[in-house]
Amino acid sequence: MRFVHVSDVHWGMLPDSDKPWAKDRAYDIKETFAKVISKTKELNADLLLISGDLFHRSPLIADLKEINSLFNTIPYTKIIIVAGANDRLRKNSNVLSFNFAKNVHYITSEDIESIYFQDLNVEIHAFSYYTQELKTRMIDNLNIKDDDKTHIVVAYGGDTTHMPIDLDKLTNQNISYYALGSVHKPTELVEKKIVYPGSLEPLDISEQGDRGIFIGDINTITKQVERVYFQPMSKLHYIALSVTVSKETTNEELSRTIVSEIRKRGDENIYRLRLIGKHDPETVFDFQNLTHLVRIVDIIDESEPEYNFAELTKNHAEDMIGFYIQALQKENPKEMSEIEKKALYYGINALLKTGEVKL
Repeated sequence: MRFVHVSDVHWGMLPDSDKPWAKDRAYDIKETFAKVISKTKELNADLLLISGDLFHRSPLIADLKEINSLFNTIPYTKIIIVAGANDRLRKNSNVLSFNFAKNVHYITSEDIESIYFQDLNVEIHAFSYYTQELKTRMIDNLNIKDDDKTHIVVAYGGDTTHMPIDLDKLTNQNISYYALGSVHKPTELVEKKIVYPGSLEPLDISEQGDRGIFIGDINTITKQVERVYFQPMSKLHYIALSVTVSKETTNEELSRTIVSEIRKRGDENIYRLRLIGKHDPETVFDFQNLTHLVRIVDIIDESEPEYNFAELTKNHAEDMIGFYIQALQKENPKEMSEIEKKALYYGINALLKTGEVKL
């Protein structure tokens, strides 16, 4: 028996909503989920397990129609869906009255319910969220009988505010596979048994690395998962990129370097740019021209102006500049915090400009 496990799709989300590529990212999520459906069909998978947050919010009828049209393309795959914290069910949720394809089993109970598929001899145990938080241990003590069925749990959570779990209890239950959701990083808590596939697409700069789905095979005789493997699916990555500057670095040179480094790694990706090194105190880096060329979600400037504090202190021993340096600078500059460094640099820069003093 083959299954595909996906979670935290967040259909309808607008990642990087304040950026010009936000609508493209919303489309990427939908396109990648369509790829998952195609992959499920290619694999001839028996089960598609969707463990929460398929939608970013309570879905509109238009969302359900769009996603159901995809489900219709894999009529021989049984699809099990649970609602997570973001797409939690409400009394007036469209999900409750929507007519899904016959192969779709959207779990609408807030208590554990079981669905048995006789042709596969598999029983699914699952529930959906009706609240944003859930502190009840829903799956720790399921008391599953030791029978000839294959048992699978589909659930969302695993932390203190979203269905806490006890790994020892889960491991000792008669469950072949726990298809979990909510953790956005692909994670096997227990190899081939307790698994988070992570978000389908990276949703912000904190989600670096591959994103995708897990594919697994269960031996229906032994009821053991024979193999489960991660399959990357996302269209792009968020990447942290560090660029070193020097006293000779100009704005134009820095822009060329950034664009070159990004194009080596892929224009389609989204970057957090970090500047390191020391720059000319008179140079102010301007990144406005880059926004039309590459995708940079934010810029962290950790570069430092290259002041000669010893020379400044010597030349200004009796004025405010010298006093300011002596008051803020520590004997070992490495002991200074980033805030202390910035206070020193900005203060000296202001004093030098106010006094029109040359370096």
